[in-house]
Parts: sequence; C-alpha cells; structure tokens
Amino acid sequence: MEFLFVSLIGLFAPLVIFFFYKKNSSSSGTLPPGKCGWPVVGETLEFLTTGWKGYPEKFIYDRMAKYSSKVFKTHLLGEKAAVFCGAAGNKFLFSNENKLVQTWWPASFDKVFPSSNQTSSKEEAIKMRKMLPNFLKPEALQRYISIMDHIAQRHFADDWENKNEIVVFPLAKKFTFWLACRLFVSVEDPNHVAKFADPFDLLASGLISLPIDLPGTPFNRAIKASNFIRKELVAIIKQRKLDLAEGKASPTQDILSHMLLTSDENGKFMHELDVADKILGLLIGGHDTASSACTFIIKFLAELPEVYEGVYKEQIEIAKSKAPGELLNWEDIKKMKYSWNVACEVMRLAPPLQGAFREAITDFMYNGFKIPKGWKLYWSANSTHRNPEFFPEPLKFDPSRFDGSGPAPYTFVPFGGGPRMCPGKEYARLEILVFMHHLVKRFKWEKIIPDEKIVVNPMPIPAKGLPVRLYPHTS
Repeated sequence: MEFLFVSLIGLFAPLVIFFFYKKNSSSSGTLPPGKCGWPVVGETLEFLTTGWKGYPEKFIYDRMAKYSSKVFKTHLLGEKAAVFCGAAGNKFLFSNENKLVQTWWPASFDKVFPSSNQTSSKEEAIKMRKMLPNFLKPEALQRYISIMDHIAQRHFADDWENKNEIVVFPLAKKFTFWLACRLFVSVEDPNHVAKFADPFDLLASGLISLPIDLPGTPFNRAIKASNFIRKELVAIIKQRKLDLAEGKASPTQDILSHMLLTSDENGKFMHELDVADKILGLLIGGHDTASSACTFIIKFLAELPEVYEGVYKEQIEIAKSKAPGELLNWEDIKKMKYSWNVACEVMRLAPPLQGAFREAITDFMYNGFKIPKGWKLYWSANSTHRNPEFFPEPLKFDPSRFDGSGPAPYTFVPFGGGPRMCPGKEYARLEILVFMHHLVKRFKWEKIIPDEKIVVNPMPIPAKGLPVRLYPHTS
C-alpha cells in the first residue's frame, strides 16, 4: 500500500507542479526577454564600455535585435532593469511619470550629493523642479541673452582670437560653465570660475562610474570634489545672505538669491547646505550637456562646409543688423531658425543626454510583459535618434528634418520629455545659439585629427578634445 501511495505521488507530483507553475506564471505575467549577466555587476561593464569605445547605441541595438525591439531586461548599476525602446517606450515612460514610474538615480548619487536633511536625491530634485520655473520662464530667459552675449564676447576675445589652433571641448566647457556661474550665483571673475572648473570635471566623470569608494577611484574623486565645491558654495551663500541683508545684492539677480528668499509651504527656508547641494546640481546640469552640444556643432560644421555656409549666412545677417556695441536680443534669437535646426540635428546624432532611469512604483504590464515594482527602467535617446523607422537615412546629416513641426512626438528626445522634460531646455537653446553666433562670425576652421575617436563618459566627447585650426574672417 505504501509503495502504491509513493508511486501515485511520483506519478501526479509533476502534473501538480506543472499546473501550479502554469497558473502561477500566468497570474504573475512573463518578464521581458533578456539576460542579467554576471552576479552583482550584471551587464553594467558592457553598458559602460560600449560608450567608452564610442558606440553607446551598440548595447541597445544588439539587444533590440536579439530579444525585442520594444523592451528587454538586463541588470545595470546593481539593479534589475528593463530598457524601453522606440517612440512608444519613450511615450509610455514620459506619460506615466508619478503614475506608474518615478525618477530614479543610483544610491551612489546620494553619496556624491548628500542632503543635510536626510532626504533622497529624488525628493530634492522634486523640490528643485518646483523652484526653477520662475527662473527659467520666457521673460526671465530673455533678460539673460545680453548677459550671455557679453560673456561670449569676453570668452572668444580671451581664448580664441589670435590663436592658430585651439582644443574645442575644454573651451566649450569653460564658456558654458562661466555662464552658469554668472547666471546662477553671479560669479563672473574668470579666476573665481576657474577655481571651480577642475573639481567639476572630476565630479562629472565620477558620477556615472562604478560606485567603488576607494582612494584613487573616479567615484572617490567625485565625492571629494563634491565636498570641496559645497564648501566653496557655502562661503558664497554666507556672503550673499549678508549682501541681501545690507541691500548690496538684489532679490532677483540670480537663482541663488531666489532660493535664499523663498520659503516652503510651511514657511521654512532652506538650510545653507541644501542650497549648496541644489546649486551644485544646477551648475552641472547647466553646463555639461551644452558644452558637449557646442563641441559637436563645431565638429559637424568642420565636416560639412555647405551646412557651415548656411549657418554663417544666417548669423552674419544678424551681426550686420546690429549697431556697434549693441548686444543680441530676443528678436535676434528668433531669426536663428536654420542654426537651431543644425544644432538639433547635431544633438540627434550625438545626444548629450544618452538616456535616463525611472523606477516602477507598482507592478504593470507593458507590451505583453510584466514589469515588477521596484525594477529600474531605462530609456535611450539612441533607440529613436538613429532608428530608420523614425529618421530615414539616420546617419545622414539633414537639418531639414526639423523644418515645420519637426520629427514625430517622442522620437527626438535630447532633453527627455513629458513632465520630466529638462527645465533648462530653453536656457540651453539660448547659450548654444549665442555660442554659434560668435563662433561663425569670427572663424572658419578645420579638424586637426580627421578621424578622431568619440567616447561617451557619460556624454559624448572627442577623445582628444577636438583640436582645430582656426581661420579668422578677414572682413
């Protein structure tokens, strides 16, 4: 009898397990196709190294071809993740912000950007986005054009004119960082700006690195740089408080004054360290992506003389319409339509923001697959920017793609989209166009290294910084 019982268990157990598994798997849903790679590190090294080799889109396109053109699973930065691809994936993530998904940064960001009130980078970012609209609204932005023009004149006079050869990327960073320092904290002295520059380089390069906090690692250097910059910013903040109290500074002169004089819904003002943290984040976001865009504009204009001529013609007409000493204004910016189309095509082919992460705040289904709560979700600009489905002949440089209403929604995403659209998009547009104006009205140029390698870490940059030979216009 006992033998019969055991035999029956042996016969029916696989069936029970099969039906239980089938019922359980159908109720829980199927995860997206893909693999998680090595223990702990997952596929992070391949994700990063394809960028370091200059082909960040390879990680995405290899898996789109192998698993799914819509969504696949992986394991990045110590987290289970799904990569959403194409315009539909962008639309889904951007449209479901704070419904199904929320913004996410690796926990390592909290080490680099520690908050004195124990809230996360995510919570601090939400507060920041509530503050920015007043500072970045159209009427405020229009006031900055003359300041940008003034800084650009000084920058080109000091660092470009009377030079036969220059290296573009460091100078583009110097320009955009100088602007950010001037407009965010009213620091305009080049020597004071230079004091911040090197630590910011260490900070930016260490942010998207393996979070190993050991002496000499990029991550460790980023933490040290962050601490140094925050200390310097606190000194600026203390002085600004005194200046505001004594009437030596204006409440509306920059975002620092705005932060110091704005209370939250409970009437509380931000702690000095919190203000420093937010200014630190703004200074990074306010110059890094624009400097990459400016660098690649110079690269493509060197390679495409007919495109250069179109930009030059537009900008020189604006320059000729100005009285001696007259600064650029909003009406001038509105005339720079072809120049902005060129800048957009540059950002399509070399997006400064390669992509960003979200986090699933509940279980949900997407494209027939279950996305579990807590999974990290990544969208990639390259999944649409270089996709022939959305941009025919995707490797061809064609500014006319942006004529009229431009590309289809959710296909061109250098600034993200939806509620998480970069609040500094219009600010970046102004600084890029002012840079282009001063560049082309002064020079033509040629690349010194014709086939210079491009690396992505985390933004695309030429491996040698893009050295060029300058040819000043004679009239």
